[in-house]
Amino acid sequence: MFCPYSSLGGKYSSVKPVMNVKYIMASVNDVLTLFFQHPGHTSFGMSVFNLSNAIMGSGILGLSYAMANTGIVLFTILLVGVAILSLYSVHLLLLTAKEGGSLIYEKLGERAFGWPGKMAAFGSIIMQNIGAMSSYLFIVKYELPEVIRTILRLEENSGEWYLNGNYLVVFVSIGIILPLSLLKNLGYLGYTSGFSLSCMVFFLSVVSYILHCRITNQKLDSFTFFYTPHPDEAEMCTPKYFVFNSQTAYTIPILAFAFVCHPEVLPIYSELRDRSRKKMQNVSNLSILAMLIMYMLSALFGYLTFYDFVEAELLHTFTKVYTFDTMLLLVRIAVLTAVTLTVPIVLFPIRSSINTLLFSGREFSWIRHLLIAAAILVFNNMLVIFVPTIRDIFGFIGSSAATMLIFILPAAFYIRLVKSVPLRSPQKIMAGIFLIVGIFFMIGSLTLITLDWIHNPPGSNKGH
Repeated sequence: MFCPYSSLGGKYSSVKPVMNVKYIMASVNDVLTLFFQHPGHTSFGMSVFNLSNAIMGSGILGLSYAMANTGIVLFTILLVGVAILSLYSVHLLLLTAKEGGSLIYEKLGERAFGWPGKMAAFGSIIMQNIGAMSSYLFIVKYELPEVIRTILRLEENSGEWYLNGNYLVVFVSIGIILPLSLLKNLGYLGYTSGFSLSCMVFFLSVVSYILHCRITNQKLDSFTFFYTPHPDEAEMCTPKYFVFNSQTAYTIPILAFAFVCHPEVLPIYSELRDRSRKKMQNVSNLSILAMLIMYMLSALFGYLTFYDFVEAELLHTFTKVYTFDTMLLLVRIAVLTAVTLTVPIVLFPIRSSINTLLFSGREFSWIRHLLIAAAILVFNNMLVIFVPTIRDIFGFIGSSAATMLIFILPAAFYIRLVKSVPLRSPQKIMAGIFLIVGIFFMIGSLTLITLDWIHNPPGSNKGH
């Protein structure tokens, strides 16, 4: 029997035309449904805000510490390299989504490798975004009590409930994060994303202003004390360009963690108005470039202000060096606002993954929408309350889940699903190299981090 789809080759040209026609027509219907029945409503600018906000994480506060443990030149090379690899990874993901006929990460995994591929995508997205949400809530837990204490002008934490970070993170989750997480579409969060980004721009501006005052040896108008190194500490206050130590092993995973936006790329793509692959690639290019600049400036200004004295979280360093004052209070509020408004955006892909895995094919339900969001927030709050440090979690997730999402899965899906490009073409050879590099990177990073855990057990040093 003649099969009109035999020209597609491979399994579509087998002797079972009825089954293959049904399979092909299902894929065609998926594509038609994807691009015509569910048009996007989010503008280009709002999409850039949403993706930039998804990229920008709490890791921006630890980049100065990362630079102190790698050196200025090595850090710059690593930062730019990870940004370029992330862009290439997004490029592969968008190509795969177009030919794979789905804008859902898990469905691409299922079509590429069946159930194992689906579970690999699901597990990576859940691990990555749970880690990101936990990092944001950790900042709320530790910084919000300090903000309240400063406003009330209390010299020490009196132990009142409103100074307990565990209570405060629960209140913020219920009062702010949960209502925003109940919005049906990501596009509605574009305005909060823009405000969140402006808060981080304010943070960067204050850091650069403090560095300017330090270089010119001027006293800051709003600070009552300004930093002067002890003469014996001159060596520690000299910028270093290449540094290798036990903490260097965490730098690449942390940078990989900082640029992971892949779980959010496809949901944002699905809601982009007049969407096309080229338009979404431009959204990704602009977002990653903006975050690259912000990351670089934040790390450089923080490092050149405190050098080797910089701590894992930059705000803690400012608190020890400067007395509490209005400008530092405003910076804390800006950072808290930024991370709080980012949590709902990170929650969306987790809920989408759970819906795809457990409730595929069912109609939208507000009750299910609410219960999944509430369950995710409850789990994250428990992590934040009972886990003392997240530095080691960052290292593990950056080496495993982030590596899967940036390197391994997009390259593997592209090689498997994109049939229009020959297997021995330069594009697929490059994707294969990208895949192998990701595997070696994951194995190498996990090995180095494990060795560091053996020699420096978790909890022995202050984490992030």
